[in-house]
Amino acid sequence: MTTMRITVFGAAGGVGRRVLAEAVDRGHDVTAVVRDPARRPGLPGRVVAGDAAAVEDVVRLSAGQDVVISATRPAPGHERDLVTTAEALLAGLARTGVRLLLVGGAGSLTVPGGGTLVDTPDFPPAWRPIALACGDQLDACRADTAVDWAYLSPPALLEPGVRTGRYRLGRDELLTDAAGRSEISMEDLAVALLDEAERPRHHRARFTVAY
Repeated sequence: MTTMRITVFGAAGGVGRRVLAEAVDRGHDVTAVVRDPARRPGLPGRVVAGDAAAVEDVVRLSAGQDVVISATRPAPGHERDLVTTAEALLAGLARTGVRLLLVGGAGSLTVPGGGTLVDTPDFPPAWRPIALACGDQLDACRADTAVDWAYLSPPALLEPGVRTGRYRLGRDELLTDAAGRSEISMEDLAVALLDEAERPRHHRARFTVAY
């Protein structure tokens, strides 16, 4: 595999850290972007200051790269930041021509019988604001015609775990196993992201993964 130049926004988060680790383990040249590097010691790769919501930062940190991966997550009460950040990423990458892999949410995935996960009776009310914002984040991507983007919706349950290297791929429908569970570890979500970076299969499209 040819070494890739990869920029990761949201590198200090749960998914971002695992994306960094997976990319470094695969031998890629990785730039980890955080707002304050002094507060984030121990991150692998080259750590730089930047903000995914600032178009000029996106331009500066994506120029000459092969792909940008964004796994940012806003603080509670600031869920709409997901949309403005997506718009900034798309505006910046339209100027540099770099591909975008964006980690989104599961709420807009369709479920058997019709409708979306966020509108099912058992969906936790506390998660609804972030789920709806993720849906608007996806809409912002779908409205873009300039950037080669792919949007990864995780399954219903995404938690720290172990790396198995195993997952199933889907598109717009929630994936479940034979017992009805929809889950994957953050480690294996990172595997799926790096697989997509190395061997692109989705262009201006959403995909999902699960066990």
